[in-house]
Amino acid sequence: MLKWVAQLAFLAFLIAVVVIVGRVVASNLSNRGINFGWQWLSDPPGFSIREGIDTTPDSGARALLVGIVNMLRVTVAGIIFATIIGTVIGIARLSNNWIVNKIGTAYIETIRNIPLLVQIFFWQALMLSLKTFGEEDVGSYFTHSSVKGIALPGIFPSDGFWQWMVFVVIGLVAARYVFRWRSRLMEETGNESYALTSAIGTVLVFAALGWFLHPLFGWMSAIWGALEGLARGIPAPLYSWAIALAIVAGAAWWIRGFFEARKTPAGYGKFTDDDIFRVAFAALSGLVIAGFVIWLSSRVVQVPSGGSLEGDVTIAELIRLGAGNFWNFFENKFHGSAGSPFAFELPSIELRGAGFAQYGSESIVITVPFFAVFVGVTVYTAAFIAEVVRAGILAVPRGQTEAASAIGLKRSQYLRLIILPQAFRIILPPMGNQYLNLAKNTSLGTAVAYAEVVAVGFTLSNQTGQSLPIVLTWMVFYLTVSLSISAVVNYYNRKLALVER
Repeated sequence: MLKWVAQLAFLAFLIAVVVIVGRVVASNLSNRGINFGWQWLSDPPGFSIREGIDTTPDSGARALLVGIVNMLRVTVAGIIFATIIGTVIGIARLSNNWIVNKIGTAYIETIRNIPLLVQIFFWQALMLSLKTFGEEDVGSYFTHSSVKGIALPGIFPSDGFWQWMVFVVIGLVAARYVFRWRSRLMEETGNESYALTSAIGTVLVFAALGWFLHPLFGWMSAIWGALEGLARGIPAPLYSWAIALAIVAGAAWWIRGFFEARKTPAGYGKFTDDDIFRVAFAALSGLVIAGFVIWLSSRVVQVPSGGSLEGDVTIAELIRLGAGNFWNFFENKFHGSAGSPFAFELPSIELRGAGFAQYGSESIVITVPFFAVFVGVTVYTAAFIAEVVRAGILAVPRGQTEAASAIGLKRSQYLRLIILPQAFRIILPPMGNQYLNLAKNTSLGTAVAYAEVVAVGFTLSNQTGQSLPIVLTWMVFYLTVSLSISAVVNYYNRKLALVER
């Protein structure tokens, strides 16, 4: 009981500190004539954004969304490419070839000892050293590079893309069963069954069929339309109650898993005070968060004109609108769309406005800020991932390599089939830390005018004067991204853990 009292007292102390600090901050802001509020989320931002899903956002929330998407573009692509480059460089450092080994060493020792911000400036300067273009360059190209970026051929989803994706999803599900079947066949017979090749082939077969047969799924438009009507017909308060019930159910699911993990053939053992406190805290937290969601959903916000809702509306009504728009998106994509799944367009230079030459909108343009941030964080993080991979490989007992060589496996085979699968258990946790660093390092994009969430937030702060709410929004966003990456890494770490019997 004393332990419970001590923990609850410490929690109460933290809450009291937060309340006191909050009141002091509110008082200081009031004395300086600064209002703390969230009205800027719905007000027009008063500026345009250089690149993103919407260059002329109609609200502060939309502007932040553009910055968030731009940041996630760099993060997701950077994680993929940094993992590939880092793995290759890490293996190169262990190569018996002197040249390959020294190239890997030089890469790591050079990249990781130069500050990331300096590297981002270097890649920006490299792009700005390219030639410019004018009226004489108007025309189509396969690729084109200049101080305005790198233009590449554009492959865009076309009318039949979403119907074709139905075939791809079916192919992925079928490939999973094919992979399991071929893997089980290899275990039973000892013969190579090419499980991965068969799974990839299954997906490609369904994708090829879908290229010609995708119009068959046009009837799904009626289903999405019915779901849209259902979503818009549900009373708005029910959405908040559904979310609250989901939170309570999640807490109950965690408590159930907690008890199941401590179940033995003889039944449940004796629970300690800490165990009881965890269960009680989880239940109380679920109820408190659920109540907060219900309270928050009833709050009224100001929505600018021009959409389906305007004026004073509750957050629950906005959630209902978002649910309806979600199904409406699919209804429009499946309605009367029987064209090719993809469209291919070559980049072009055209005259716009007062005769200024610009890249055409039909091509993919890698802008200078995006290129500088993406290449900078990818190359920098890959150097650290390479060392993680090298350490993971060296941690695998040398006898594994010797045994693989003894049965005649090539270096590429025993790395792929024996060494790397074992090393990955060691590699994954520190590699997750590098993923977190990459995600947070994208905030340096503000130094080269890349319109990620921090740069957009700075501009909003200058326009509205609401620095504290915007900083809080940054903190919540980066916390969410970091916890999401950690959750994915921890999930696979648990899946790869050795099971003791």
